[in-house]
Amino acid sequence: MKHNITTQLLSRTVSISVVGTGGNGSIVAMALPYIHQALLVAGHPGGLDVTLIDGDVVSESNCIRQPFSRSEIGLPKATVLVSRINLFWNLNWRSAPQRLADEHLLSDSDIVIGCVDTREARAGIEARIVGSRSRVAYWLDLGNGAEGGQFVLGQPLNALNARKADRLRTVAELFPEIVNPALDDHAMPSCSALESLERQEPFVNQTLASHAMAMLARLFRYGGLDHHHGAFVNIASQSVQPLMIDPYGWKRLMRSGRSTTG
Repeated sequence: MKHNITTQLLSRTVSISVVGTGGNGSIVAMALPYIHQALLVAGHPGGLDVTLIDGDVVSESNCIRQPFSRSEIGLPKATVLVSRINLFWNLNWRSAPQRLADEHLLSDSDIVIGCVDTREARAGIEARIVGSRSRVAYWLDLGNGAEGGQFVLGQPLNALNARKADRLRTVAELFPEIVNPALDDHAMPSCSALESLERQEPFVNQTLASHAMAMLARLFRYGGLDHHHGAFVNIASQSVQPLMIDPYGWKRLMRSGRSTTG
C-alpha cells in the first residue's frame, strides 16, 4: 500500500516540534536543515519551522555520545543545539528548554518527532496530540536500546486525522507497552562517561536517526511513502526490518503485543 502526504503540508511552512535532544534528537535536529533546504530548492513555499523541546541540560556523560562539548556542560541542550543550527544555516528556529508540562506546547505542530527515552515521556507526547483539540498531522517516534531500535511514523487519532480510513497507525497503537509508564525502570542509575560507552553499541543513534530522516525526506520529495512507514534497525546483525503499511499487519501486531525498545 502507499500513503500520500497530508496535502496542506505541501502548500505552506511545516511546523515541526522535536521532543528530546539527546542521542537521537540531536542527530534529528541537525538533519532537519538539509530537508528544509531541499524543500525550498524544490519549490516548497516555506520549508520547515522547527522547535526543539528538552528540559535537560548538558552533562559530562553527554559529551561522549552526543554532540556537546565540556564547555557546554550545564547549558540547556535544546538551546545549545538550536543556536548552533541557526548560526550555521542562517535560520530562526526556536528552543523550548522545558518539559512537556504545558498542554499547548505541541498544539501548533504539524509534525511531532519524539526522541524520548522513557515510556512516561512518550505517553506525555501521545496525550497532547490525540483527541478533538489536536491537529497534529504526524507523529514520528524514535526509540532505541543497546543494539538497535525502531522508528514509526503515524497519524494520531485527532481532529485532523479521525476521518481518514487509511490513517497510519502510531507507535502507541501498534505497541501499547511503549506508552505504559509502569514499565519504566526508575532504578537505573545515571550513566557515567564509561558506562554510556559500555551500554550501547557505537552509532546506534546515528543509524536509527538517519533511517528515520531518510523516510521523512522521501515523504516530502515523492508526496508519499511506498510500502512502509517505519522500521526496526539492529546494529549487531546489520539488519533493517521494515514496518509495512498494512492494515491487516497492524491488527496482527496489536494482537501479538510485539515488544519494542525504549
